[in-house]
Amino acid sequence: MTIAAAIFLIAVGAILRYATNIHVQGVSIDTVGLILMIAGVAGLVLSFFQEAIWSERTRRREAAYEERREVPPREVPPGEVPPREVPPRY
Repeated sequence: MTIAAAIFLIAVGAILRYATNIHVQGVSIDTVGLILMIAGVAGLVLSFFQEAIWSERTRRREAAYEERREVPPREVPPGEVPPREVPPRY
């Protein structure tokens, strides 16, 4: 569940719980709203947890590629035109 979907569930649940006075036989709209709010909060917590895990994996992956070798510049003999430097590809 995405963060936006969780916030949407919380908003719809709050509307059903606090902003409606509809009475349906056999269904408690207040209880449905409360259930939606609880599901939205649980989804929000889980999505934050998932984001934390993915950002940790990304940091670890970037750290693995951070190490680079320094190549000393090539000495150009007298009379020869030095080659153009090509920027590294990432």
